[in-house]
Amino acid sequence: MYDSLIRYDLGKGAEAFSTRRDCTLPYPVIQGHQIHGKRVAIIDRPGMTREDLEGFDAFVTNLTDVAIGARTADCASALIYDPVQRVVAAVHAGWKGTVLHVSQEAIAVMMQTFRCNPSDMKAAIGPAIGPDSFQVGEEVVEQFREAGFPMEDIWSFRGDGDGTPVSGGHHIDLFRANRWLLEQAGIPRENIQVCQLDTYTDPSLFSARREGMKCGRIINAIKLLPLTEDR
Repeated sequence: MYDSLIRYDLGKGAEAFSTRRDCTLPYPVIQGHQIHGKRVAIIDRPGMTREDLEGFDAFVTNLTDVAIGARTADCASALIYDPVQRVVAAVHAGWKGTVLHVSQEAIAVMMQTFRCNPSDMKAAIGPAIGPDSFQVGEEVVEQFREAGFPMEDIWSFRGDGDGTPVSGGHHIDLFRANRWLLEQAGIPRENIQVCQLDTYTDPSLFSARREGMKCGRIINAIKLLPLTEDR
């Protein structure tokens, strides 16, 4: 039996995980009302609500023991930790947010507000619809191209397909696209973990494409641990 939490090792100073469908959160997680944009909220007090965070897709905090999270169900997520300045971020990165470079917006806020250096950061990219499942239209491919992504790494064309769902056509690799964004922002490649679980094919994970938009959501959460636990 699998663990209901998918855990990431970002170092002793932070705890990060993604939930499976049968998971109960181990503690409250501050979440926003996401809109597939690129606005970044600074979480400066415990207990902020989704109403407080209307229209935000990335969240940054330096508060200890305050968990922040991004909600996904095929979209990618990025959980980022700076162990030097002790700051964390949770980013919701669907294809639209990825095209808008939302994770880089979060890193920019970490740098400007908390004097973080991307070379110190560690990151995890959570479960998302995988490249074999993420079939898209040509107009989506063009948006990635116009946004400057390395298309030879993140795009493939699978021909006419075999008649089964999501076979053939254009496919985008959200994992590689978001890893590229983090690397371009200055996070060392060796500091980036990629979950690689495909939400569309893994029944333990929520998938809006497979189940419909009213399905549940994966919570991708990160929390700073107290300094006494950081030693």
